[in-house]
Amino acid sequence: MILIDGKSADVVPADDRSYQYGDGCFSTILTLNGQVQYWDYHRQRLESCLKVLCIPYPDWDEVLAWMSRVIKPEAKAGIKIHISRGSGGRGYAFPEKTSPRVMISSFAYPGYYSDLITDGIELGLCRQRLGLNPMLAGHKHNNRLEQILLKNEVTQLGYIDGVVLDIYDNVIETTMANIFWVKNDRFFTPALDQAGVAGVVRRVVTEWVQEEGKSLSVGSFSVDALLAADEVFITNSVLGVAPVIRMMASEFSVGEYTKEIQKRVNLC
Repeated sequence: MILIDGKSADVVPADDRSYQYGDGCFSTILTLNGQVQYWDYHRQRLESCLKVLCIPYPDWDEVLAWMSRVIKPEAKAGIKIHISRGSGGRGYAFPEKTSPRVMISSFAYPGYYSDLITDGIELGLCRQRLGLNPMLAGHKHNNRLEQILLKNEVTQLGYIDGVVLDIYDNVIETTMANIFWVKNDRFFTPALDQAGVAGVVRRVVTEWVQEEGKSLSVGSFSVDALLAADEVFITNSVLGVAPVIRMMASEFSVGEYTKEIQKRVNLC
């Protein structure tokens, strides 16, 4: 089921700014037994991006009411909230009147995610690089062309997912998730102030590490630093936390930190 501004529909106007220019943002959310997970964090992330894009916030109470009509009742499923600037004429300039358009859709939980959580994932390494975009780095805006090309590359290489580097060969993320690793009881994750998307579960894990009093380094790291890790895991809002068991010639055990974080994040 798809709702556009609260009404059942399966098309958007041809002059929608997201269709024309990628002018908007979105968030993909896990639902458990019909309940939205980490909604406050998703709302805050949407607001952060909308603020940067100068798009007015929608009525969040109304959005929640619309979500309740779309949510699947299954134990695990997902919802996607897509917000555009709305309709506009030709050219990049903002329309004189901005009326955001909210599209909400639901989807089935990907069956193979359960296997990734239990058995782990092998990551490839993308040859293509993410460009630097400090104006929009960290935000989940609607222009995803780099991710589309990277996902196609890693699929052609025969992997479910792969590590993505920036133009200076720093590890940024994977094609579908954020990435963490542990070395000598210290946690590491890439900074996302120049490229990449700051995921909601990345925030959840970061807060857990800080609450536990563990060391967390957020910065610029090479592939070699990642390959030398004791344990590695990836995070996204629908998948949760999944261990990485292999990348190139390096193999990783499913460590105790990963298992503990899975207990905290993978609620079902």
